[in-house]
Amino acid sequence: MKSEIRNPRSERNPKPDRTVGRRAFGFRISGFFRDSGFGFRVLAFLFAPLSVLAASVVDSKHNLSASGPGTIKAATETEVCIFCHTPHRAGPELPLWNHHTSVATYTPYSSSTLKASVGQPNGASKLCLSCHDGTVALGMVHSRSAPIGMQGGVTVMPAGPGNVGTDLSEDHPISFTYDAALAAEQGELRDPGLLTGKVRLDHSSQMQCTACHNPHDDQYGKFLVMDNTASALCVTCHTDPLWSGSAHRTSTAPLTGTAEKLARPGAKTVAASACGSCHTSHAAGSGQRLLHSTKEEQTCFTCHNGSVVAKNLAAEFNKASVHPVMQTSELHDSGEDPLNGSRHVSCSDCHNPHAARASAAPAPKASGALLGVKGVTRGGSPVQSAVYEYELCFRCHGDSLSRGEAHVNRLLSETNTRQEFNPANQSFHPVTAAGRNPNVPSLLPPYTTASLIRCTDCHNNDQGPDAGGSGPRGPHGSAYAPLLERQLLMTDRNPESASGYALCYKCHSRTSILADQSFKSHRKHVVDEKTACTTCHDPHGVASEPHLINFNRNYVSPSASGRLEFVDRGFSSGSCTLSCHGKDHTDVSY
Repeated sequence: MKSEIRNPRSERNPKPDRTVGRRAFGFRISGFFRDSGFGFRVLAFLFAPLSVLAASVVDSKHNLSASGPGTIKAATETEVCIFCHTPHRAGPELPLWNHHTSVATYTPYSSSTLKASVGQPNGASKLCLSCHDGTVALGMVHSRSAPIGMQGGVTVMPAGPGNVGTDLSEDHPISFTYDAALAAEQGELRDPGLLTGKVRLDHSSQMQCTACHNPHDDQYGKFLVMDNTASALCVTCHTDPLWSGSAHRTSTAPLTGTAEKLARPGAKTVAASACGSCHTSHAAGSGQRLLHSTKEEQTCFTCHNGSVVAKNLAAEFNKASVHPVMQTSELHDSGEDPLNGSRHVSCSDCHNPHAARASAAPAPKASGALLGVKGVTRGGSPVQSAVYEYELCFRCHGDSLSRGEAHVNRLLSETNTRQEFNPANQSFHPVTAAGRNPNVPSLLPPYTTASLIRCTDCHNNDQGPDAGGSGPRGPHGSAYAPLLERQLLMTDRNPESASGYALCYKCHSRTSILADQSFKSHRKHVVDEKTACTTCHDPHGVASEPHLINFNRNYVSPSASGRLEFVDRGFSSGSCTLSCHGKDHTDVSY
């Protein structure tokens, strides 16, 4: 008759059933043990993924034993798995967790557009942080009566990429429920029901560190669960319908310098790095949006400074007239009010980096560089994706209460550019609709009175292709204020010249203007009296006056009778009552 052997310790402290936990974390016991005189010693893995291991933890930095390949390892300890797991005297955490966990309070990731409820780390993430937050000694394990000693006097995780600290505001959010409701509310997230590959949620449908990292397999680097070339891992969860055709997804431009250092390890092109060219999952510079740099434009300038992208955009913002991305510190927020957001300028206010591409479009439609950005219609309604270029411009230069001041002291002051281009106005340049004047003999081919133009036909880089230069296109910077593609003198007493009024002469024939084909006294005013075009004309539009007449009050004042007006009397005919250049005009006809 066999005698029954009992373990009094086991009866006093019965072990909980860990079957569910082992299954949830995807591990199973697969090792064998032997009595070494010091208790049971692990000869093979205590825990191995259910799938066949492609790379062994023994050959990775997570082997903290004395035989480990990394620089952080034990002084004499030979067991590999003991730093995380133990078959006996484990803590309450699954699966058979051996390492002491942290009691730190963490600062979680947050952003104005985040819909997930992110609290304190739990589950597998809490276990990872027991080493990686740098607050608990690496050798603090339940199965040893004293901490395991480490080489070089190391106790906790040293400063560096492996130590994420307790401030997780600059790290990808973890320990939140990722379900279909969140995916629908957040947008640009895949339904978690599709996560049936290597990226998995935990048994509570929560996103944990283990969704992206397999602590036992480092074959892809950084213990990633899959190869992240072209951000294959990122797009397993994140989705954007415009991303697949964007320049940041398809560009084969080689990475160099800082861009190569910040990109996904091993990536040699923009396409191979993809999301990693701008974003990082840990220790981001910006916190919100997880950008490499604290200031958004510095992230963009990593490539757009002539090192990766041929055109040097960074240099454009050093010009006399610029969109002031260097002077404003706020990040673009996709959740901000498109009509009355705070006054700032950042690259992504005008460009959607997940959608932008090099494709042309006929005026006044938005080009591929502006694809996927919010806008405001000519009627004043916000739109999710601007169709016309002017819809983007109207976001800041239209109804915004914080729009800029007028550049010219006009008789009829209007700083709402959307209203200036209102098709109901008496006159306007044809940006939102074809112009009202059927007689414009000065127009240069291919322009006709039916033509439409863009804002960037006038506001653009003075050294860009449209100005005859080799610089980048776009209203990033110009030598001529306000961000004009060509010179336009706005003060009187300047000699008339092709260069002084080059912007006007881009579309209007200088020969025709000076021959008085549009107006009988053009030459008298511009050449003889040295009157600037903008002294009489408001180039955007005027609600109540034809021919873009809106006098500059710095040079034009009321007549002796107190009147300041222009009266239209038909094509190339009219009369003025005003005082200009010291001369009083009363119903002077032209």
